[in-house]
Amino acid sequence: MSYKTILVHVDASPHCASRVQVAATLARAHGAHLIGAAMTGISHYVYANDNVDFSQMVVAMHVEAMQAKNRAALAQFDAVARAVGVDSFESRLLNDDPESALVLQARYADLVVVSQTDVKDASARVTPGLPAYTMLASGRPVLVVPYAGTFAQVGSKVLLAWDGGMEATRALTAALPLLVRAAEVCVAVFNADETHGAQPGADIALYLARHGITVTVTAQRTGIDVGEALLSLAADQQSDLIVMGGYGHTRLRELLLGGVTETVLGAMTAPVLMAH
Repeated sequence: MSYKTILVHVDASPHCASRVQVAATLARAHGAHLIGAAMTGISHYVYANDNVDFSQMVVAMHVEAMQAKNRAALAQFDAVARAVGVDSFESRLLNDDPESALVLQARYADLVVVSQTDVKDASARVTPGLPAYTMLASGRPVLVVPYAGTFAQVGSKVLLAWDGGMEATRALTAALPLLVRAAEVCVAVFNADETHGAQPGADIALYLARHGITVTVTAQRTGIDVGEALLSLAADQQSDLIVMGGYGHTRLRELLLGGVTETVLGAMTAPVLMAH
C-alpha cells in the first residue's frame, strides 16, 4: 500500500522549499511520481476569452513576471527532487489561479502537499484559503506543511483524531499508506458520547490492527476547544503528523470552516493530513 502520484504546490514563496522537500521525501519513500505545479495566478477563464489580447494589456507584463518567477521555482523543485532521489517527477507551469489549478490537478493525484497560510508572506496573502479550499473542493487528501520549522521526517509518530464521522473516516483511509509505515500511531478521541461504545476508539483500533497497524488509544474529556486540545496532545507526544477530518464547505469560494479545522490550520506546528 503506497501513494503512486503526489502533487505539490510550487511558487515563489520562501516556504516552498520546505513543502517540496516533504513531498519529495514522501515520493521517494513510496516510489511515487511527483508533480510540481506552479500557476501564473490569472484565471483560465480569462485565457479562454478569444477577445482578450494579452500582448495589448498591461497585465501581460505581470504574467511574464509571474512566469519567470515560477520557472525559477520549478527549477528549484527539479533540483530538490533530484537531490532527494525521486525516481519519477515532472514540473508543470499552468496558466490559471492556484485554487482552480490545484483542485483540478488534485483529481489525478493520491495526495496534495501545500503550505499552511502565512499572513506575512505576500505570496500566501493572495490566496489565504488555499489549503482549506483545496481540501474542501478537490475530493483528495491534503497534507498541510507548517510555514514555521523544518520537517525531515513526516509520519513516524502519528496522532489520529477520531470522532467516528465521515470526514475522519476518509482522512484515516487516505493516510493508510503512512500509517502502515509509522513507528507509533495514537488514536485520540475527545469528548466521546454513546456512539463510540463502551470503549471509545476500540473499534477503529481493531480496524487498524487488521491492516497490521499497532495503535494506542487515548480518550479524553476537555472543556477547551478540541482543536487546541488536539494540538496540545500532538506537542506532548512529539507527533510529526496529525491525521484528521476537515470540516466546512465553500460558497462561491467563501470558505466556511468548522471550528476544529480552523483552529488547527491556524496554529499547527506539525504537518497535518486532512480529508473532507
